[in-house]
Amino acid sequence: MLFAIICTDKPGALETRLATRPQHLAYLQAYQDRIIQGGPLMGADGRPCGSMLLIDVADRATAEGFAASDPYAKADVFESVVIRPFRPVFRDGALVE
Repeated sequence: MLFAIICTDKPGALETRLATRPQHLAYLQAYQDRIIQGGPLMGADGRPCGSMLLIDVADRATAEGFAASDPYAKADVFESVVIRPFRPVFRDGALVE
């Protein structure tokens, strides 16, 4: 099942985000077979201000565990984390319904 994980950084968390990035990327690489797409959300200033991941996991509990185990979450980078089931309608420019 697909889940979107949308995270918003706390104000002033950029330094912590940057310092934790190598661990975050290593964590994601360990689960790359489950990650459909992911990357930082960008602020108006062009700097990262959050994260978005689209993952394929068995259920919501697994998605929640995945999000909670992210080094960014453990480093307290995020102000909020929203996890929602996702149903694709378009993929790679084509209707997939």
